[in-house]
Amino acid sequence: MRYKLEKPVLGTIARKKYKCVIEWRNGTFITDEPESVGGEDAGPDPFTLLLASIASCKLITLRMYIDKKGWNIDKFAINVNLYQETIGETKNAVIDCDIIFLCHVSVEQKMRMLEIAHSCPISKVLEGDVKVRVFSSENPTTLNR
Repeated sequence: MRYKLEKPVLGTIARKKYKCVIEWRNGTFITDEPESVGGEDAGPDPFTLLLASIASCKLITLRMYIDKKGWNIDKFAINVNLYQETIGETKNAVIDCDIIFLCHVSVEQKMRMLEIAHSCPISKVLEGDVKVRVFSSENPTTLNR
């Protein structure tokens, strides 16, 4: 087994309600919950982080493709949101991604970019067979910091 990241993302939480410190290979940021559920809204909540990951992956994937093709497309954006629905006993999540082109693109370019955006690496992970394993390391040195 080979992990995707050289160093794992490290999250810590203390007594301050819901405020987490997240460390990644090159820095630190804060996550929190909205005030409506008892947090201070000091940073993005976990759902926002998930959607931000999808948004940035699709934007980066499209920028790489556009640059490779040499197309003159200066700026574009994406709105990403999520809803959950229950059908019978099955709970489904639906993530909608609305790509907004802020300059002229041909119909052919637009159709191709929608195909490319759909196949970004994060979408592939989420649409695959994902297992989230939870375990506890006995040794605090496994924090890798």
